[in-house]
Amino acid sequence: MFRPRVIPCLLLRDDGLVKTTEFESPRYIGDPINAVRIFNDKEADELVFLDIMASRKRGLFGRLKKNPIPFDMVARISRECLMPLTYGGGIRSIDDIHRLFNAGVEKVAINTDAVLNPELVRSASETFGSQSIIVSIDARRRPDGRYEVFSHCGCQPTGRNPAQLAQEMEALGAGEIMITSIDNDGLMTGYDVPLTRMIADLVDIPVIACGGAGRLLDFRTGYYDGNASALAAGSLFVYHGRKRAVLISYPTRSELEALFMEIPGSL
Repeated sequence: MFRPRVIPCLLLRDDGLVKTTEFESPRYIGDPINAVRIFNDKEADELVFLDIMASRKRGLFGRLKKNPIPFDMVARISRECLMPLTYGGGIRSIDDIHRLFNAGVEKVAINTDAVLNPELVRSASETFGSQSIIVSIDARRRPDGRYEVFSHCGCQPTGRNPAQLAQEMEALGAGEIMITSIDNDGLMTGYDVPLTRMIADLVDIPVIACGGAGRLLDFRTGYYDGNASALAAGSLFVYHGRKRAVLISYPTRSELEALFMEIPGSL
């Protein structure tokens, strides 16, 4: 049966895995290689790794410092990973993308430079194919209820509307959009469904919902109500119980099939 992809989204900081809340207060949760091995055993659909510091490693005048991307770590992760692997963080050139693909990555997620240098998305899609290029958009709801895109791992307001940006990125050749709610990140209270649906209803390429999933039913809501093509989560896969003990998990195939076989009206 068809079902949407369910994707662990893991955050890298230096050589470790961390988890954030509203993009703040990163908490160390373990070794990325160990996490990959566990997700291999559990047959996860895909893996996304996002380096939360790479886009912040900028010197004077906003220039990225040399080699902010941890290519060695990415290659180590790729050698262990048995499922499709996406990397995002600090990507600013075709050469960066070429090196990541040589390291074994199957897709890249462009975030900050999709805003600063949108032509990179066009060049990347023409060079490597749209199927390998994801544009990752981080958005926050402003006091007036409107959404705004934030770059540099949620540090920099851009004044951009996420729906308009998503449409522009589709026109430039992006193969997928990953939309992350900064407000919901790490809270485990569910996706920002209006945000996800706003993007999904305006573009014809797949949309990955991210930020806020706290139970399996949130995947169903993100799919049926948010119109997402895929569902990404972090906390749900790395925490267990009210005290948030670190325990990596992933639903079985039968659990996921049963989840998406349910009648949408039963939500």
